[in-house]
Amino acid sequence: MERKEISKSVLKRLPIYLSYLKSLPQGSAEYISATALANALGMGEVQVRKDLAMVSDGGRPKVGYRRESLMDDISQFLGYDNTTDAILVGAGKLGQALLGYSGFEEYGLNILAGFDIQPTIQKTEDGKPIFPMSELENFCKMNKVLMGIITVPAQYAQQVCDQLIACGIKAVWTFAPVHLDVPENILVQNENMATSLALLSMHLQAQMKERK
Repeated sequence: MERKEISKSVLKRLPIYLSYLKSLPQGSAEYISATALANALGMGEVQVRKDLAMVSDGGRPKVGYRRESLMDDISQFLGYDNTTDAILVGAGKLGQALLGYSGFEEYGLNILAGFDIQPTIQKTEDGKPIFPMSELENFCKMNKVLMGIITVPAQYAQQVCDQLIACGIKAVWTFAPVHLDVPENILVQNENMATSLALLSMHLQAQMKERK
């Protein structure tokens, strides 16, 4: 299927569809409709139908999509079938946890190594190396790494981001709760835990008011 331009909002929903499809038990129906998927996830049917049409041409009227084929189409569109090598800067507790998480492989992400200004260990428990920052540029260029993950405190995030870009990094996944200034050709994805917690808190407050 020819790759189409797609919005960020659709890109955020596609992994949700894929996760649900993968969670279905063995023996489930071979086909699934956009309507069934929308109902299961509490989403709008029209929205789901349009999203799936963007990434797969396997839908059949009154039948739906063959589940296995739809999962393959979504995975391929998201690039999960192509491994992306990355490095991580900030080998504290969060950084080490991410380095040790094997689940990223399912999504085509391979974190080659961690870097820290003062590494407390040389390797994680599963063998991922952790190097001093002085080796960052050489490592990135030798391994042709294009993606960097930032897990340093907020006050150091911009400096680290600048270093990554100087090393040839084109995409940044940051866990630092601060805005990063980057050139137009650099993509930054913020994983803002404060925002997520605020949304959860607001939801809980609304639920508590409804109970009163």
